[in-house]
Amino acid sequence: RAEMIRLDVKGENAHTTLSIDGMPYGGSRMPRQQASYIIQMMKFLAGLDAKIKGRHQAGGIKSEYLGAKFELSVEVIPHAEGTERLTIRVRSLKQKLDTPAELGFTESLRQSIRDLTAHRRGLIVVCGPPGSGTTTTVYGLLRGIDVYLYSIYSIVNTGSRELLNVKTFEANDGDNYETSCLRMMREEADVIFVPPLKDAETTQQFMSVADRICIVSEMTAKDSAHAIAQLVALSGNSKLASEVIDAVFSQKLVRLLCPECREAFRPSPKLLSKVALPPETKVLYRKPVPVVDEKTGEEEPPCEKCSGTGFFGRVAMLEAILVSDAMRVLIAMNATAAQIKELSRSEGGLTFHKDGLRLVAEGKTSLEELQRVFRV
Repeated sequence: RAEMIRLDVKGENAHTTLSIDGMPYGGSRMPRQQASYIIQMMKFLAGLDAKIKGRHQAGGIKSEYLGAKFELSVEVIPHAEGTERLTIRVRSLKQKLDTPAELGFTESLRQSIRDLTAHRRGLIVVCGPPGSGTTTTVYGLLRGIDVYLYSIYSIVNTGSRELLNVKTFEANDGDNYETSCLRMMREEADVIFVPPLKDAETTQQFMSVADRICIVSEMTAKDSAHAIAQLVALSGNSKLASEVIDAVFSQKLVRLLCPECREAFRPSPKLLSKVALPPETKVLYRKPVPVVDEKTGEEEPPCEKCSGTGFFGRVAMLEAILVSDAMRVLIAMNATAAQIKELSRSEGGLTFHKDGLRLVAEGKTSLEELQRVFRV
C-alpha cells in the first residue's frame, strides 16, 4: 500500500520528488517504506532522534550546493495512521531578504512603518498562515525601524537571524512578560520585539503595556482582519484592544516568474478592464509556452534556471490595516473580521488584490499565478 508523505520544501533551488513551494513536482506518491527512509535520514542529519515517532521534533542542517550556502529547517510532525509529515524549509544564506525594501515593501508602506514606530506606543503585528514567511517579514519590519532614533529591545530567541543594534533582554527568574516589559521601559526602550501571540495570557500581558511602548510581534492568522478579530478575542477586552492595536500586516506568497524565460505579451483593453489594471499598461508577462522544433517535433530543452517550471523564487503579496479612528470604534464594538475588512477597503487600505496587481504590472508574477494563490 502506498502512503503519501508530503514534503513542503520552501526556498529557491530546492528539489524533492514530491513538491516545491507547495506545487506538485514529479510523482505525487511514494511507497510508505521509501518515504519512511527519507524521514529517518533527515532526522539523523538534522540532529533529531530517529527512534522517536509520534512526537513533534524540529532541527536544522547547514548545507552547501554548487558553492552556495543554505540553512535547512527540518520539522517532523506526527500525522494520521502512525505516519509522519516532514517539512523542509530552505533558506539561502546568500540571498538577502532582510529589509522592507528587499522584501518588496513599497515606499509608502515603509513610511507607514516609520510613522507608526515614531509614536513609541501601540501594538504592531505581522500575521499569515503557517509557512508563509511571516517570521521573515516581521524581522524585515524591525529592520525598517531607525535604530539610531529608537532604542529597540528583544525578548525573542532569534536563532541564526541577526538584528543589528537591537538589545537582547535577559529576563529575571520568575518574571512574566509584563514585568520584563516594565523593566525594559525603565531602561528607556522605545520598541520591544516579543514572541508570537498564541494565547490569551501572553496577549493580555503585552496589551497591558502597549499603551506606553511600541510592541512588535507576529501571529498565525488567515489575514489582517481575522488577526484583529483574534486579538480582540484573546484580549478579552475589546475596548483595550481598540486602543492599542495600531497596525496589522499580512501576506501571501506568490511565485516569481523566471527572469530568464518569462514571456511578454500585449494585454487587450478588455483584459485590463476585467482585472482592473490601468488602461495604459503596455506589456504583461506569463509563464512561457513550450516551443516545439518544427523539424524534429520535439520540445526545445527547458530553461536551465527554472528547470522549465517558468518560476524561480517567491515574493510576499502584502495586505495592511492601519487602524484609523473609525476602525477603533468598530473594534471596540467586537466587529467581525468581515466588517473590519469592509471598513479597511472603504478607507483605501492596502489589500492582497491591490498588491498582487502591482506585482503583475511590474512583471514579477503572472495573472494565472494570482488566480492560483487566491484559489488556495
